[in-house]
Amino acid sequence: QVQLVESGGGLVQAGGSLRLSCAASEGTFSSYAMYWFRQAPGKEHEFVATISRGGGTTFYADSVKGRFTGSRDNAKNTVYLQMNSLKSENTAVYYCAAGKIVAPGYKNMDYWGKGTLVTVSS
Repeated sequence: QVQLVESGGGLVQAGGSLRLSCAASEGTFSSYAMYWFRQAPGKEHEFVATISRGGGTTFYADSVKGRFTGSRDNAKNTVYLQMNSLKSENTAVYYCAAGKIVAPGYKNMDYWGKGTLVTVSS
């Protein structure tokens, strides 16, 4: 059982930056593709980014391309989401998840974190 714990959320002004982290509880972390999803108030859960097992392949939602960057450090069992040029519409709870494959449309995650709240003030 892999436990995922997100951190780094908070309140930021529009145009600012935040870096989210997601720490995994065990060493099998490197065998999973890692995902970031988010859920804004009153909206459905949506895909944000995915990072392959080795970190060499990433995919992003169109709405965050060029502003968000996903990365991982397998030695630290941690995945990151660097978020720049934040907008008010990026306000959401951000979740990390672990899955068997890296693909933007993949939904069958093996593990989920509990989320971290990002609030962007305009």
